[in-house]
Amino acid sequence: MLRKTPMDRRAFLTALAATSLATLTPEAVLAASAAANPAWAPAVGDIEADLAPRSLKLVHGKAPRGLAGTLYRNGPAKFRRGAGPNATHWFDGDGLVRAFRIRDGRAGLAGRFVDTFKRRQDEQFGAMVGAGFASTARPGATVRSADDSNAANTALLAIGGELLALWEQGSPYAMDPDTLATKGPKTYRPDLAHMPFLAHPRIEPNGRVWNLGVAGKAALVWTLNADGRLEKAQMIALPRASYIHDFTATARHLVIVLQPWVQDKAVMPFVDSMSWRPEMGTQVLVVDKDDLTRRRLFDLPPFFVFHLGDAWEEADGTIRFDACIEQDAGFATIGARELIALKTPKMATTALAMITLGADGKGRLETTPLRAEFPRADARFAGSGRSRTIVNTIGGGPGKPFLQGVAVSDWRTGKADVFDFGPDHCAEEMLFVPRPGSGRELDGWLVGTSLNLKARATELHVFDAGHVADGPVCSWRSDVALPVGFHGAWI
Repeated sequence: MLRKTPMDRRAFLTALAATSLATLTPEAVLAASAAANPAWAPAVGDIEADLAPRSLKLVHGKAPRGLAGTLYRNGPAKFRRGAGPNATHWFDGDGLVRAFRIRDGRAGLAGRFVDTFKRRQDEQFGAMVGAGFASTARPGATVRSADDSNAANTALLAIGGELLALWEQGSPYAMDPDTLATKGPKTYRPDLAHMPFLAHPRIEPNGRVWNLGVAGKAALVWTLNADGRLEKAQMIALPRASYIHDFTATARHLVIVLQPWVQDKAVMPFVDSMSWRPEMGTQVLVVDKDDLTRRRLFDLPPFFVFHLGDAWEEADGTIRFDACIEQDAGFATIGARELIALKTPKMATTALAMITLGADGKGRLETTPLRAEFPRADARFAGSGRSRTIVNTIGGGPGKPFLQGVAVSDWRTGKADVFDFGPDHCAEEMLFVPRPGSGRELDGWLVGTSLNLKARATELHVFDAGHVADGPVCSWRSDVALPVGFHGAWI
């Protein structure tokens, strides 16, 4: 058991200040001529205004009976303003929330930018002057807290009648799920204003939400009840100042991966304060949900990770979870900058892997041949045993840096059910929607989007989760090409 280290709010905020405000360096390459732009340039293009509600055109198949609801998606969609300076990293664009509504066999689309302080300030200056993951405030910009740098551009959480747009280092931004109007930063308690709230909360089947807010070697553990009210907010110390984009959880434990991309320099921007230290290996911290002082630490080989799958615990205490791992932090440090510069980055080989934390105290890492990202599962089984994982597959080869397909990988058989959209599509994260009345794992549909580069339009797709390789059951096409986004939620 690790010894508990006291951590007060002031020390936490001091650490947070060092991790949330970064610097912006203008790059002339952002003004590259249209003739030099790669075919995938619309994937990191700019949307100039909110999207008024519009109908989508059915281009294939027929909507399944019983499928009704809204797929909400979030992602950066404004990177450049006037003569600049502009964003120099994919993670620093303004968040655009898109609502794909399916009802009575028809589909529609609407979208609104999250009305953040950062976006309003950038509009006033006519340039990207705010801070972010790889940018810091330009002269004259106001930065009073992390929320002044909050792009609200990464993920979404639907809870308590609100839609929360999530970032990493600031508060959730509350939005109206019907109109997509921004209500403002969500403050759960006065002393918790502007505290970080990660973009990947973990939701128990009963609706309780666990999340982390990370600053260096400290983390704030958030617990919300099913209607969105705060239950607890507790500070814990971490063994190292690792970059934590995601964590996972079993029914009884929080599982925090401490990769060897660590903050070891007091420099700006944030991304440059991090160093890749493979000699440190990767550690996994397991924390008891009922008593955060009860902890175990496991050692694994070094790897980089953005996204983890749901974890579960077996009768003997063994914990298993999947992850999409890379060899190093090259995409976060270089690749995502090259994307915005419209240079085709050298993409890392991201593989689906299974991590086992044994009852004997030993950790094991097993990789698969499947190149994949965005691991998801049937949320009804969160924290408990399951056999399959939903991922987007990476394809296209040289000159095609985005995801290209969707798959369901079966851990029992070692096989994957894969559909490849082809090189003209940039595939986005797929979410599972259960079939009404069914309680079987992955009995339902995968709902998600792709950017059709040839048609220059974003498309909405529905797959039968049990027959992914057969292709979409139905597809709709919009009249707009939206930049590739990150994560979403289904209501």
